[in-house]
Amino acid sequence: MFRLPQTALGLIVAASMAHAHGDVAPQPMNTDALPDLGEEWLIENPYRDQGDEVWKAAIEIGDSGYNQNCARCHGLGGVSGGLAPDLRYLEAEEYGDEWFMERFRTGYTQNGITKMPAFGELLGQKAAWAIRTYIETRPDDGELDEVTPRLLEIRDELTQMAGGASGDATALQTELTAIAQDIETGSGAPVADSVAYRAANLISGDNPDFGAAAEALTIGLSAAN
Repeated sequence: MFRLPQTALGLIVAASMAHAHGDVAPQPMNTDALPDLGEEWLIENPYRDQGDEVWKAAIEIGDSGYNQNCARCHGLGGVSGGLAPDLRYLEAEEYGDEWFMERFRTGYTQNGITKMPAFGELLGQKAAWAIRTYIETRPDDGELDEVTPRLLEIRDELTQMAGGASGDATALQTELTAIAQDIETGSGAPVADSVAYRAANLISGDNPDFGAAAEALTIGLSAAN
C-alpha cells in the first residue's frame, strides 16, 4: 500500500488546512460511555488497547462526533474531497496520534484567520480520542470494490429476512466477518470499521437485527461509491 512519508504528509496537511475549516462552532459530544483519561492530555490513542467494548464505543461516539464537527471539511466517512487533508492516511501510531491531538487541541490559524477551530477545551480529551479512533479505522480506498456485488446480495437477503423470510443468519454472519477481516485501513490500523464489519455485528448474538444490518450495508455502500 502506498503511503506518503511522514514529512511529506505533514507539509500537505499544513498547506491544506489553510483552506479547511473556517468559522465552525464545535458541537458537544456525549462521551459518558468511555473510560476517564485524567486531566493530562495523552499523545497516544488510549482506546486501541482497552478491549473490544471500549474500542467499539469509541468508534460509535467518534462517528457521531466526526460527522458533526469534522465532515464539513474533511469529508463524510473521512473521505476528503480535496478541501482538507484526508485523515484516513494519518498513521495509526504515536506520530499520527501526536499530530492529530496537537491540531485538535489548538486548531489552525493563518494570517490571523481561523482555518480550523480549537476543539480541545470545548470537547475534551475523550471526544478527541473517540474521533481519532473512528478516523483510523476507515477502510482504504477501493477495499470494497471487489466485494460490493456480494455485499449487495447479502443486503437483499437480510432485507428479506427482516420481512420474515427464512435464511441462514449464522452463515451470513460468518461470511460478513470473513469479508471484513480482509478489508484494510488507510491508516495501517489492524481492523477496519467497514460496512461488512458493522453488518456482521448487527446480526450476531441472540437478537440479530436483519433490518439494521441491511440498512448499514445500503448506506455504507452508497457512501463508498
